[in-house]
Amino acid sequence: MITFQEAYDRVIRKKLTLNTERVQFQSSLGRILAENIVSDIDMPPFNKSAMDGYACRHEDITNELSIIETIPAGHIPKKKVTKNTCSKIMTGAVIPDGADCVIIIEKTTETSTDKIRFMDDNTADNICIKGEDIKEGSIVINKNTIIKPQHIAVMASVGCVKPLVVSQPTVGIISTGSELVEPSEKAQGAKIRNSNAYQLAAQLKFMGIDAKNYGAVQDSDEAIYSVLKKAMDENQIVLLSGGVSMGDFDLVPGILKKLNLDIKFDRIAVKPGKPTTFASSENNIVFGLPGNPVSVFVIFELLVKPFIYHSMLYDYSPKIVPMVLTETISRKRTERQSFLPVAVTENSEVIPIPYHGSAHINAMCSSAGLISIPAGIKEIKKGQTIDVRQI
Repeated sequence: MITFQEAYDRVIRKKLTLNTERVQFQSSLGRILAENIVSDIDMPPFNKSAMDGYACRHEDITNELSIIETIPAGHIPKKKVTKNTCSKIMTGAVIPDGADCVIIIEKTTETSTDKIRFMDDNTADNICIKGEDIKEGSIVINKNTIIKPQHIAVMASVGCVKPLVVSQPTVGIISTGSELVEPSEKAQGAKIRNSNAYQLAAQLKFMGIDAKNYGAVQDSDEAIYSVLKKAMDENQIVLLSGGVSMGDFDLVPGILKKLNLDIKFDRIAVKPGKPTTFASSENNIVFGLPGNPVSVFVIFELLVKPFIYHSMLYDYSPKIVPMVLTETISRKRTERQSFLPVAVTENSEVIPIPYHGSAHINAMCSSAGLISIPAGIKEIKKGQTIDVRQI
């Protein structure tokens, strides 16, 4: 059995080789950029008004001003602003020649037809200068960035309609266990519904990856071998849940060896998730995850997600926030590093939530994150500051 840190290091030392592809920018959310995005224009592309008002000369703002034209957004001014004249202008419209400021409409009054007066004695320029946000040829989004909604807006504004992104790995999901039935069936007798496959698919979907679900497989060498081989032939990564512990029907480790996979580890000193297996071959990565859903959820977050992002050349790091613990947490056994779900109070403090172990997936629904209790530590006292890994 190895420590979590050693398991993490062994996982990160492996990496898939992924291609790149061009995709439509509006469909690129969650993808990883494989190139720098460079602007083909200045932003703003012209001097524009920051608000509705009147474009004029700053030296004339205390005088009565004659309105010479109205400039809507999207139109080119036709007249030059001269002494004691102004152009009525809308937010985002082009500043006319001769004007060096915009007085806001709320601080003006009409003195007669087509004449206004500024009711203050000074004003900011209220002009967005050409190129003040972005210069033509400058990098606006760096390579290896994960694309978020704000990046979609930037790509649209600089005309990048088909960014180059890292291809996503192909992922297959297998659930093992003769006790499993599909969610549409009512679990009767000794049966339980297969939740792990759908949880893993959702965690992958949250990363923008569509996985292939191979369903629940009976506890037999032949059945698991056949489905696993098929999944490996069709995918770069395979995620199995169940069948990796020490019971009579935990068959996965032996089958991995039959398929010529090199097992990098098969036990981690963590709770939940001790019987996690990580194996690789020239063309495949296989994660053998425990059967209980909290273990599956946690190990995906701790190991599978970082591996996938690492392969996609994205420098992933979870958001970790230090918070004060509101209740003392104690445990009897300390030989493993524990990850516990916690909630956050209205005062931004951490409170433990009712948690009955790795089968208690409902606990994760009210959890804001995970805290880690290192091996050898029996108690974390109320009032201590502890890192919360947000999920």
